[in-house]
Amino acid sequence: MQLPADPILLYGVVNTKLRDTYASLEALCDDLDIDRASLEARLEAAGFVYQPDLNQFR
Repeated sequence: MQLPADPILLYGVVNTKLRDTYASLEALCDDLDIDRASLEARLEAAGFVYQPDLNQFR
């Protein structure tokens, strides 16, 4: 799956997938073959940090 380059769109897509489909960020990354560290770095650069207890970026 090709994720959006725009960080705001990426934030929305990832959080929607986490809410609707995946129980954790690890599960999302494994299933979509995405490097977790890279994904987190892209979102952190835009000011979003993964909250495991909420299973979403904020």
